Amino acid sequence: MKPSQRLEFALIKLYKAFHNNELHPEICTKCAVGNICNNSDSWQYLTDFHGSVVLNYVGLVNQNFNRKFHGYSPLELLKIEAHFLAGCGYELPLNGKNKKPKNPKDKAVLFNGLCEVVRFLCELDNVPNVMDYTRLFEYKDEKPKYALSSFH
Repeated sequence: MKPSQRLEFALIKLYKAFHNNELHPEICTKCAVGNICNNSDSWQYLTDFHGSVVLNYVGLVNQNFNRKFHGYSPLELLKIEAHFLAGCGYELPLNGKNKKPKNPKDKAVLFNGLCEVVRFLCELDNVPNVMDYTRLFEYKDEKPKYALSSFH
């Protein structure tokens, strides 16, 4: 199944941000949603707390008018960010007291966060998780159930 344009663009942006060391969970222009939104901070005004999935007045107005930001609704953006932060090991919402990773720029931390984001983005578009390789190891009668070429 071919991914939607919004999913494809989001994955490309996140891939580039990860490999160019331009991903940071605590900076609104460099987090998962900040990168999806072309490093804009405008999405942060949709909620009162970073990591919250509760829309504020501005977020509700945009949601109710069916406004899309890079293909995603305000609520979808907040959920994407919450998945990223939780995957990175943050306790939500972000504040000075909640649990957070010791090194938020650690590649393993960021990779875990991105795995959660990609899983959720695929769920939003009702497509199989592009990072799920568990099918590669399924077998029947001691032989691989799927050929490696079916994953291209």
